[in-house]
Amino acid sequence: MPVIAVVWIAFQGGDDTWRHVASTVIPRASLRTLQLLGLTGLVCALVGTLTAWLVTSYEFPMRSMLSVMLVLPLAIPSYLAAYAFGEFTDFTGPLQTAYRAAFGFQSSREYWFPDIRSMGGAVLVLSSVLYPYVYLACRSMFLMQGRAAADVARTLGASPARVFWRIQIPMARPAIMIGLTLVTMETLNDIGAVQFLGINTLTFSVYDTWLNRGSLSGAAQIAAVMLGIVALLIWLEQAARRSQRFSTNRTTGAVHDVVRTRLIGVAAAGATAFCLLPVVTGFAIPVVVLGGFASRRLGDYLDPRLLDALWNSLVVSSLTAMIAVLFGLVLAYSIRNDRSSGATMAGRIASLGYGVPGTVLAIGVLIPMAGFDNAVDGFLRSNVGISTGLLLSGSGAAIVYACTARFMTMAEGTLEAGFHKLSPHLDMAARTLGRNQRQTLATILLPNLGPALMTAALMVFIETLKELSATMLLRPFNFNTLATLVYEDASRARIEDASVAAMIIILAGLLPVLIVSRSLDRQR
Repeated sequence: MPVIAVVWIAFQGGDDTWRHVASTVIPRASLRTLQLLGLTGLVCALVGTLTAWLVTSYEFPMRSMLSVMLVLPLAIPSYLAAYAFGEFTDFTGPLQTAYRAAFGFQSSREYWFPDIRSMGGAVLVLSSVLYPYVYLACRSMFLMQGRAAADVARTLGASPARVFWRIQIPMARPAIMIGLTLVTMETLNDIGAVQFLGINTLTFSVYDTWLNRGSLSGAAQIAAVMLGIVALLIWLEQAARRSQRFSTNRTTGAVHDVVRTRLIGVAAAGATAFCLLPVVTGFAIPVVVLGGFASRRLGDYLDPRLLDALWNSLVVSSLTAMIAVLFGLVLAYSIRNDRSSGATMAGRIASLGYGVPGTVLAIGVLIPMAGFDNAVDGFLRSNVGISTGLLLSGSGAAIVYACTARFMTMAEGTLEAGFHKLSPHLDMAARTLGRNQRQTLATILLPNLGPALMTAALMVFIETLKELSATMLLRPFNFNTLATLVYEDASRARIEDASVAAMIIILAGLLPVLIVSRSLDRQR
């Protein structure tokens, strides 16, 4: 429904609106967006693939620790990383201060320093926190399939570099494409970082056209262009994985009994430094900068603004998690019991919301909800003489709807994976003992599905807690979440005021990352 609403609103704008948007907004914003997507994807592909290859193929100092730590930047939302990098590279920040002290400069006019508020800065910030998507996918691929094939190639005389480029990279191509699709979708969804860094992408243009210029139809037309980009990304990802099928002999123990090549000397130091650098830029710098500010604002933990935003975030995130898990359970259980193409297609359509940027979802959610509110209010005014006002669009319900549509794929995917671990013979045995389908689900499957249910709820909860773009556009007046509170303070150049809320978001985001880290630790 949100996608249909966006397309419908876009066609309501008329030719004049479209000509203005197409001639003045879309060309420049599209160029910047494609540059940002391409450069960020390239850096993430290089960093994610190479770090995954190093930690799975070689033994070097701190390898075991770094294999887990490389996931930590996932806990940092891109907008928080942008705010932290802005402070870290500022004239009064530690980086330029150390640079002036080292070379004896007294003012900024005496030297040149890269500006973080640029396309290069945006690529640095976004790739620092998004590369783990590629890293995780490639690491799993190298552990499951790449090592055995690499060993065979080495016995036939291939050098390590030749094995990497001719054997492991082609085998990891599906995993790289999966990770890059997630990276590009997250980059396309970002609004806080690109606005702070001065990069006017299509996402920011939707926000600017809707709120600052008052043209909802123009914003919908830009959103329709973004939907086209999302559809292209999904098609490219599926096309890249088509006909890519690899298997591994699980009886050989090749997945877990990995014999890594030990590096020594300069090679070992270089591998450690290369794997440590993304952890420093993507996790250590944001945590140190924002944590340092937060440590000086301990009294703000009782600030009414913060407590109110925290309460709103908890309510919205909890409701979203419950609804998304409920619908995800229905989808996953339906697919388990009904292998027809209709059930599979329904699951795929329902999971497409993750690919839709939050700003696009915001437009698509607001109009149907506002229409429903107006219909109810008009009916009650005419028949009862009571005005209900904006029941849904005037509350946090719109945020819950948008986040549910966007993150339900996480719940459905996690629960489907949980169902795959439960033998279908459980259902058959329960049915032969007189249980119907509902009783089998309630008394047999759900108790065994507890960990998957908790993981799905936690992932949706945390992602909703961090969501900025949809929340910023759909929130009612005087309604702040932790993310929007941070955004408001940062937009007024009050990063230190935003640090406490930012650290709460980071600490909450660490929970699912630690779950992933534990699973990686078992694979070492």
